[in-house]
Amino acid sequence: MNGYGSGWYPFGLGSATLVYMLFGWFGTVIRESEGGLFNQQVDMSFRWSMSWFIFSEVMFFAAFFGALFYARVYSLPWLGDPENKLLWPDFHAQWPSAGPYLPPQFGAMGAWGIPALNTFLLLSSGVTVTYAHWALKMGNRKGLVLGLLATMFLGFTFMGFQAYEYVHAYADLNLKLTTGVFGSTFYLLTGFHGFHVTLGAIMLTVIFFRSLAGHFTAEHHFAFEAVAWYWHFVDVVWLLLFVFVYWV
Repeated sequence: MNGYGSGWYPFGLGSATLVYMLFGWFGTVIRESEGGLFNQQVDMSFRWSMSWFIFSEVMFFAAFFGALFYARVYSLPWLGDPENKLLWPDFHAQWPSAGPYLPPQFGAMGAWGIPALNTFLLLSSGVTVTYAHWALKMGNRKGLVLGLLATMFLGFTFMGFQAYEYVHAYADLNLKLTTGVFGSTFYLLTGFHGFHVTLGAIMLTVIFFRSLAGHFTAEHHFAFEAVAWYWHFVDVVWLLLFVFVYWV
């Protein structure tokens, strides 16, 4: 195999696998589900799988919040104690901080602007997706569609405001990935969460179009429940982000 082939083969294989999962395997699962081929045991396996997936995501965020906690509670006071004053005499152990090597020439994003608005948007989306779930269980197809439509709108609006926030942080506050430990933790946590919101919004869009196609019944709708679980998880993580990244 020549260099070109060996260099591109893994990428091509990975892309083909992803496309198959999104349009092949997921499509097959949807067709089998709508065809009534899944029994209670299969349904339970789906529930356990989604539960473990969300648990793995919780562990990711726990590690990232742990890094933020370590930087603020342990590293920062240690760098500013009297023993290190000779090394960095001008360093002040106050958060937000870029660290002892960089001058604090940046601004932190205030909590009561776009972050507070985004908190309202996500909390509202949690209400609308719960309403959609309730409507589905009551057999109210119109309420299901409207609830999902509202949830999608709130989710995509959140993403738009976060994109605007990043532009504002870079252009006006000089807050960048290179802004020491504060910039790194800020973009790591908010960016990783933003990726999850994007994924959740895409999942909601798929469920929305499936609902328009007449999928799901009051007794059989775990795909909807799985997306709702994921969306509520995204909401809870954002509340922690708002408190520990923006507010405190």
